Amino acid sequence: MNESSPFSRVSRTSQVLYGPRKLLICGFTAEGQAFLDDVIATSAITDLALIYACSSDLEISLTDILAQPANTGRGQASRMPAAIVMAGITENELHLLMSSYRSAGLPNPLWATLTPTSENWTLRQLLTELSAERKALEKELPSGKKD
Repeated sequence: MNESSPFSRVSRTSQVLYGPRKLLICGFTAEGQAFLDDVIATSAITDLALIYACSSDLEISLTDILAQPANTGRGQASRMPAAIVMAGITENELHLLMSSYRSAGLPNPLWATLTPTSENWTLRQLLTELSAERKALEKELPSGKKD
């Protein structure tokens, strides 16, 4: 993994992740949003607000997007890369959500947790970083390298 990467692995504890208890959803169609609702219901994670980013949010900071009310952007399709940014949930809930998502057989989105650094980034900056990180990891996998 890129040593200068701001991303790191998350443990499996009841520690609460940084930020407000919300998910920021990017790049999902209205149908994909409904599938995500089912995944969250299956995972039994409760009291979790979802914000659906629109293309007009790309130049807005994550802090400002996450300050929007729950269900903002619901039903609006997005042409952004599919991504889920998690904030304010426990590490255990993060793993439960990701496991439930994989079990549903849905396409693999970019995953991130909000950090004190990333909260000041625009959505475009975050998606660019996440895409670059995924490409770097994919290059490492075929050569047998592990981080």
